Amino acid sequence: MKILQVSDVNKRFGGLQALNNVNLEIEEGAVHAIIGPNGAGKSTLLNCFVGRLVPDTGTVMFNGTSLLGIKPHEINQAGVSRVFQTPEIFEEMTLLENIMIPAFAHRDGSFRINAWASVAGDTEIREKAEHILEDVDLIEKKDVIAGSLSRGDKRRLEMAMCLVQDPKLLLLDEPTAGMSRADTNNTIDLLKKIGERRITKIVIEHDMHVVFSLAHKISVLAQGTVIAEGLPDDIKGDPRVQEAYLGGAHL
Repeated sequence: MKILQVSDVNKRFGGLQALNNVNLEIEEGAVHAIIGPNGAGKSTLLNCFVGRLVPDTGTVMFNGTSLLGIKPHEINQAGVSRVFQTPEIFEEMTLLENIMIPAFAHRDGSFRINAWASVAGDTEIREKAEHILEDVDLIEKKDVIAGSLSRGDKRRLEMAMCLVQDPKLLLLDEPTAGMSRADTNNTIDLLKKIGERRITKIVIEHDMHVVFSLAHKISVLAQGTVIAEGLPDDIKGDPRVQEAYLGGAHL
């Protein structure tokens, strides 16, 4: 079953054609990687999925419903969550509070920080948040201020903030950027663990170790155009990919 279908999507910024007739089909439950050189249009494409940008032409269908013209929080409530290149967390709040806030926002449609005192005692949300922290191996740090975490743990926390919203589709924009190899491997293990939940994942990543460790299928963008798509072994040997992505070097 196709959970996301992207058809003939175009996006232009002035004289720059950022996306050029992009077509993608994402299988439910799969890990689909999107790779390509800097400036290929990868993040622009994700922004079209979450309502931050609207394509000039084309369609984006999620579970049979168009995402175009829908507000970002409505797309989130429909089951689409995103992990950004730089972890977006509440630095001055505890890990538990960081998890509870998106849980309330997903349930109620919005959340106001100044309303925190009236909802912080919500037992159901608290228990759900603690369960998610256990899943990402951060439960022992639940009362720690988030800003003190390592980059790897901040990324783990941000993923937990997405998971507590029960997403059907998780978008990961360079989830291991800036990490040590140990933190990268821990993130790979976490994403494999998340895979047991059957959450569909789209991963944008430059680290080929991450891509080939996780992806069931890979699409390659270059200058806003999908130039290749297939299984990881097929992509490794595709000369078009080697030329566009690594200047002719082998993946």
